[in-house]
Amino acid sequence: MAINLQKGQRIDIGLSSISVGLGWEPNEGTGAAFDLDASAFMIDDNRTIPEERYFVFYGNTDSPDGALHHTGDDPTGGNSDGGDDETILVDLTKVDPRVKEILFVVTIHDAIARRQNYGQVRDSYIRIVDNATSQEIAKYELGEDFSIETGVEFGRLYVKDGQWKFEASGKGYKEDLAFFLSKYFKGQIIK
Repeated sequence: MAINLQKGQRIDIGLSSISVGLGWEPNEGTGAAFDLDASAFMIDDNRTIPEERYFVFYGNTDSPDGALHHTGDDPTGGNSDGGDDETILVDLTKVDPRVKEILFVVTIHDAIARRQNYGQVRDSYIRIVDNATSQEIAKYELGEDFSIETGVEFGRLYVKDGQWKFEASGKGYKEDLAFFLSKYFKGQIIK
């Protein structure tokens, strides 16, 4: 039976092959289509991405260690009727030893130009699925308290005492993807 996580709650993963599914439904009548983008930041002990390719998103679908695979962009939120809109496949046995945390962020593409925010999106969630059984093991649903944010850190996988754990983060920002990239990547960012 799946665990419904609360903000800040942590669980042991206990698996090596999982899927991180992210889903949302745009509210009707809000104008332009909502393009929410799921990204994963593979972070080392210095709280930075070791190399640019450890930032996994629709434009870089695979991490160089083979641990993460983004299955593709859903530019409208319409790919799944009530299911995951974007998925990142994770093989924890392949994670580069420098990586101590994998942060999952969802941003609204062109949010400022389209005048969009999470207050206009409903049923946003992140969930962990066991790839061996296709069973959902944990889910965190974003609450109603995100009304002006355009980027949300949904959750993170992290290593503690040699074991992978998951935390439901639920941290909202009025920022775009470039903000998160500049926060975790110290190299040159091409915009």
